[in-house]
Amino acid sequence: MLTKSRILSVGITLSATLLTLALAAPAAEAQDKPVTLRLGHWLPAAHNLHGGFTAWGAAVEKASGGSIKTQIFPAQQLGAAKDHYDMARDGVADLTYVNPGYQPGRFPVIAGSELPFLLANAKQGSAALDSWYRKYAAKEMADTKVCLTWAHDAATFHGKVRITKPDDLKGKKIRPGNATMARLVSMAGGVNVQVAAPEARESLERGTADAITFPWDSLFVFGIDKVAKLHMDAPLYVSNFVLVMNKGTYDKMSANQKKAIDANCNTDAALALAGPWADQESAGREKLRSMSDHEFVKPSEADMVAWRKIGDELTKVWYEDVKKVGVNGEEALAELKAELKKRNAAAF
Repeated sequence: MLTKSRILSVGITLSATLLTLALAAPAAEAQDKPVTLRLGHWLPAAHNLHGGFTAWGAAVEKASGGSIKTQIFPAQQLGAAKDHYDMARDGVADLTYVNPGYQPGRFPVIAGSELPFLLANAKQGSAALDSWYRKYAAKEMADTKVCLTWAHDAATFHGKVRITKPDDLKGKKIRPGNATMARLVSMAGGVNVQVAAPEARESLERGTADAITFPWDSLFVFGIDKVAKLHMDAPLYVSNFVLVMNKGTYDKMSANQKKAIDANCNTDAALALAGPWADQESAGREKLRSMSDHEFVKPSEADMVAWRKIGDELTKVWYEDVKKVGVNGEEALAELKAELKKRNAAAF
């Protein structure tokens, strides 16, 4: 039989338990739902950027308190390289690695950073590019959330033929790294062979291309060093890249999760991703130089004048391209050059 004191004790205990549950319920409801982001890219898993994306995912996971995890799909597992922007837009993947230059004319503003002789390095140069493009990304890539923008280290021509000046491209079949390089090849009288980086080696092996434009260490990553033995020893251009996110994926996240994403979608994060890759590409140049079966061909001063002249022609055409989308090319390029100069990354 329960005594009055025992009933009182049980009542107090029950009230305390109910109070504890009541206080715990809001906390449980507020806990973020787990999210696994599918990040697709078209590089082999051995590429430096694959590790960079892994590190980026780990940073997001930490910032989200563990509620956001990232699953990476390399080597075109989710789709072809040229389709990666649309894959993010359409939700085939939550995030994708995009080379805007694989779709000529679609993203004219960012193509300005592909113009020859702009970036002196891909570290602070990438930070400048990311900072500059944020003003234009919201309009030019409006159907995705642009997370990061960066560039590879200064690149050049590699192949089976000697190239030191624009005239050397006449009649040659060239695989360009982006739309701006494709335009340069056409201006110089060459023939473009449009394939993405993963197919570049095959184009040389089959003879469908005489030379390619490519950064240095990536030649090893894609096995191109086995077939491209002649290298123009001059930094000519860079390609730009973006990490874009599906808007629906972002919009469904909690405020805390969005904060974790935003904390890793900024200029500092772009520099963190681009820096190690830039170092590796630069080291690849020296590695090739030490190999006896590879030849570096140095352009003369007159050759460099010719390259700069064709670069000026490309710039004029780019001004016309961006004018069509309501952008003043002279102002936009001046802004990019100012960012590069501020970060000691200008090649001019």
